[in-house]
Amino acid sequence: MIDFIYVYGSMFVTAFLASTILPLGSEGLFAYLTYSGHNIPLLIIIATTGNFLGSLINYYVGFYGEKTFLSRYIKLESKQFKKSTTLFNRYGTPILFFSWVPIIGDALTIFAGIIGSDLKKFYLYVFTGKLVRYIVLALFFL
Repeated sequence: MIDFIYVYGSMFVTAFLASTILPLGSEGLFAYLTYSGHNIPLLIIIATTGNFLGSLINYYVGFYGEKTFLSRYIKLESKQFKKSTTLFNRYGTPILFFSWVPIIGDALTIFAGIIGSDLKKFYLYVFTGKLVRYIVLALFFL
């Protein structure tokens, strides 16, 4: 039971942190656990959920803006934030499907919060994108 909690808890925490503004990736641990013979459907669900919840934190950081202490670390003039803003303005809410893309994905979810994007659409596109990502990774690492 401890091994179960350690393995899957580590996957959840790593995926969660990887989708916040922290510079961290979850692919290495996901690949390792996949190769190690752990339950792949469970890994996909846990990684997707953790990654989605981290993006939800980004949304609320953007939504509450200056009211959060994390907003001090978000540079609205940064190159990746400007690129995300351009993409969001050009393609609308469906661009959130690509929130899993390194660097611009975090900025997309923060920008969605800044503009107060519809949370139902946010949930749909972000969760689906992250789910597809981990399914593709699992197939790649099998």
